[in-house]
Amino acid sequence: MRVVLATAKFEVKRKEGGDKMTKEMRPKTEETAEALEKLASAPTVVPKEGLAGRWAVLSVLARAADEPEFMARLAENSHEALKEYYTLTQEEKAALASGDIQKIESWVGKLDKRLSTWLWYRLSQEKW
Repeated sequence: MRVVLATAKFEVKRKEGGDKMTKEMRPKTEETAEALEKLASAPTVVPKEGLAGRWAVLSVLARAADEPEFMARLAENSHEALKEYYTLTQEEKAALASGDIQKIESWVGKLDKRLSTWLWYRLSQEKW
């Protein structure tokens, strides 16, 4: 991604004296460009220690909502499907496997329709 640095100048005329006032926006624009550059160069991979806690739980829910194959694996054998999420605690794995919406929402907050897809699917299976 390439960030383009632009500066802006504008002129304001005063009614009384007709003097020109020029204000250069360069410092603020440079700050914005630096912030954008940091965001663009930020790592997009999961760190070695992996996702922990609520982020790991949200990651599983998002993946289940977006990948039908992963949701099918969760439905068939949740223990196997969740092995790659090694940072999940046993309690988090159990809640995901059983579709315990109340417990998961107590950890991550209210889930939207997309993120709760897997949990509602699991509850409709009545597979406990």
